[in-house]
Amino acid sequence: MVTPGALRVLFLLLLLLWASGMENSTILEQPRNVCLGLINEDSYESFHLENTAGCFTKCRQSGNEPCDLKNLQRYWLKYEFHLVENQMGIVNTSFLKAVVQSVSTNISEDLLFSLTPSQVPRPVTEEEHEPPDRVRLPRSLFESLQDSRSVVRLAITLLDIGPGNLFKGPELSLEDSSSVLNNRLVGLSLGNISVSRLAEPLEITFSHQRPPSNMTFSCVFWDVTKGSTGDWSSTGCSTELSAKRTVCRCDHLTFFALLLRPILDRATVQALIRISQAGCGASMIFLAFTVLLYAALRFYRQRFKSEDAPKVHVALSISLFLLNLAFFINVGHGREPSDATCWARGAIFHYFLLCTFTWMGLEAFHLYLLVIKVFNTYFGHYFLKLSLVGWGLPALIVIGTGSANSYGHYAIRDKKNMATLELCWFREKTAVSALYVTVHGYFLITCLFSAVVLGLVAWKIFTLSTATAGKEQGPNWKGVLTVLGLSSLVGVTWWLAILTPLGRSTIYVFALFNSLQGVLIFCWFAMLYFPSRTAVASSSGTARIDQVHTASQE
Repeated sequence: MVTPGALRVLFLLLLLLWASGMENSTILEQPRNVCLGLINEDSYESFHLENTAGCFTKCRQSGNEPCDLKNLQRYWLKYEFHLVENQMGIVNTSFLKAVVQSVSTNISEDLLFSLTPSQVPRPVTEEEHEPPDRVRLPRSLFESLQDSRSVVRLAITLLDIGPGNLFKGPELSLEDSSSVLNNRLVGLSLGNISVSRLAEPLEITFSHQRPPSNMTFSCVFWDVTKGSTGDWSSTGCSTELSAKRTVCRCDHLTFFALLLRPILDRATVQALIRISQAGCGASMIFLAFTVLLYAALRFYRQRFKSEDAPKVHVALSISLFLLNLAFFINVGHGREPSDATCWARGAIFHYFLLCTFTWMGLEAFHLYLLVIKVFNTYFGHYFLKLSLVGWGLPALIVIGTGSANSYGHYAIRDKKNMATLELCWFREKTAVSALYVTVHGYFLITCLFSAVVLGLVAWKIFTLSTATAGKEQGPNWKGVLTVLGLSSLVGVTWWLAILTPLGRSTIYVFALFNSLQGVLIFCWFAMLYFPSRTAVASSSGTARIDQVHTASQE
């Protein structure tokens, strides 16, 4: 028979075993929950750093590890403050290289530190060409603190954030293949001293291999106020790109990185397609109105049939209308076309693109004859000859390009070789030279010729109006509107393509304005041939620029 005392002893043993099991369970659970960012919070001993750094690889988008990105990121951001306030010297681990040192605010020159990934940051001199990775802290940064202190503590950190989700942010989605270069962050801190809006920015130089042709680098810093967990931002930073190194200039201190991202990611491509389709649709409507308006004027005005200027405008309108139509067919197809169909689509799209470039160049040539040369401009069968050039020269180029089998499937790809846009154009890799010669080179020739002619015409318009109106005349707004109207004919909106390498914003501007060229042509055509009575009386000189009759013997 079991006595009450034995029962009490047995009950105590069970309690001890249960408590021991809870303690062991807590010990076992602690490593699993460290990535929630609470267990090691404000603990920066070597063990805690190593333990928390394991989350750089555990916290993946497809992983099963419970992670709190906000807490973990805050842990490493606060570590910089801990270094400045509590440590002096260096930290050297596999994932973290840091140095903390005192700096006088009365220094005589800028400070330079190496940022070699495998080494602890160290002071270097201006004369040292190596290492290529370095940070320059301007002397003015420390001079601005002289009133409050004579010495400050500076922490420079190199942090390897690994392949996980930490410090990636919402903008670095897997879909568009953006990434932090070498998964490396550069931290700069003066502890509790806030540094922002520097008069002279600091410089961080990152060395790298030449990026793929469809990728670019961007200087950013970690903005804790952006989004729910923080994100990368470029506010206050500028990027100076070169083949094998990038210089970042920023006006504050925090964590910095160099992002490698597609020039055109999938979301950007889709947005540009929607903008272009909307603009091209509007242009096609107004270009059709331009052609119908010309047909009506030919029917009601017999004199209109002999004028060459409106014929040139209409030829440009037709080529641009057909180019927009080919664009819709090219980017709007559903199933992947066969090789023969894609070859035909690429050739047709190339042909009407060259026709548009050619007719814009012929508009500039016609303008040159009317305004610049003026005398001895008689050409027999003038418009017929223009038509042979405008429609025939592109045909010869396309026939030659097509005979080399240059047309086919083309894709804009991201870093992971995933297609962000597929269309029928020049074959990838095999027809690069044909693309540069027959498109880029052809465009540059017509662009330069049109720019020279438009510049001469603008100079003549403004100098002539100044001489006839007298010195008391105010701004010549009619001359400005005339030059803007002529700009739409010679393709000034296409010139914005030269600026697209500067960034996404210029790509959006080019897509918007260039797709509306047809609307601008219609406005010019309507204003020119349906002027108000006041405009007729006051701006006959403007109308004469486009309505001078060039003899034609058709």
